[in-house]
Amino acid sequence: MKKRLKYIAAIVLTTITVTAFTQTNPFPAGPDPDRIVLNVTEDPSTSLAVTWRTCDSIQTGFAEIMETNADPAASLNAVRQSAVSEKFQLGNISVFYHSFIFKNLKPRTKYMYRVGRENHWSEWFHVTTAGLPGDKISFIYIGDVQTGIKSFWSGLIRSAYAKMPDANAIMYAGDIVNRGEFDNEWGELFYAGSFIHSMIPGIMSPGNHEYAKTKDDKLSAFWRPQFTLPENGPEGVKETAYFTDIQGMRFISLNSNQAEEVPADLESQKQWLDSVLQHNPNKWTCVIFHHPIYSIAPQRDNPWMRDNFKPLFDKYKVDLVMQGHDHAYARGMKKITGAAANEFSGTMYVISMSGSKMYKENQKPWMDKNGGHLQLYQLITVEGNTLSYKCYTSTGDLYDSFKLIKQKGKKNRLVED
Repeated sequence: MKKRLKYIAAIVLTTITVTAFTQTNPFPAGPDPDRIVLNVTEDPSTSLAVTWRTCDSIQTGFAEIMETNADPAASLNAVRQSAVSEKFQLGNISVFYHSFIFKNLKPRTKYMYRVGRENHWSEWFHVTTAGLPGDKISFIYIGDVQTGIKSFWSGLIRSAYAKMPDANAIMYAGDIVNRGEFDNEWGELFYAGSFIHSMIPGIMSPGNHEYAKTKDDKLSAFWRPQFTLPENGPEGVKETAYFTDIQGMRFISLNSNQAEEVPADLESQKQWLDSVLQHNPNKWTCVIFHHPIYSIAPQRDNPWMRDNFKPLFDKYKVDLVMQGHDHAYARGMKKITGAAANEFSGTMYVISMSGSKMYKENQKPWMDKNGGHLQLYQLITVEGNTLSYKCYTSTGDLYDSFKLIKQKGKKNRLVED
């Protein structure tokens, strides 16, 4: 959400109105909270952000939280705090979005929370705050969802959750829906992920399909009301370019769409990224965005990303770059040059997809492995000096895997399983 007043325990009402065509909505809002989504904050070890939706007759909301307790009666002692509420209008859609940031939490602690108000509460959700640097990290990486969300992606995200239910975060590399102004597509996303969205914090990075197909090419009107993301990025791309630190790894989202379309946003993100990488106290660094540094097909090349951001990845030894857009799978490291033409990069570049839209895969010189016409998800764990990466099909079969071994004073060593 846009407002920094989330930190104030007071009811704040704002209105967002967007002109749009009439939409048929198979996922109408009601008085009970729905589309409940957790997002990371800058420090998920001590704070968590939650956002939810109601019909427009419910104009205020509350969030309650407490450490987990097996005695239901203990829930009477949960701390209740007022949410920030804003009216959202898009064509014939009129709803309220509510958000709250839980603060002053304990690291590596199990909490239970719920959202809503009298007679209209959600269930209690369980979530564990991030730990401290040095703790094992686990996260899920999702490429383009975009199409077949309810019919096909439902099975994929549930398979990923079944294999990694204790993930610290789920990362989305853009094109989360096909048409960012269509409420029914966002409805399918929340239907498919259901309680998973409410229990594992999301790191969302926008793609070109989160931008309206208009002359203004604006970010989806749904993005900022329905996601509450860190606002530590540059002006003009707040809550799309940002970073979060989880257990010794810095996760950075870039807005590659604005980097292409708006020169000022490209330059501001470049300068911001330089600073965020320079002042990075973490052992590991992961960057996520939509348009790949190296693409799968020649006609999909993105030189503005490669020319502006790859030198920074090389300079600061970024470990993993996760991308989407090309609707096929590829990864590469061994054949990619680093800062100097005679040395190889220590950064692994990955492109993946998770929805039903598929493009033909092509073999390109930069690739160590490629493939296509498969729904895929990636599970990554980091422990000590080892990053372990496993890519699975939507049916749960292992498709690809490797390890990155961090070496003091040297580039990462790649071990292909």
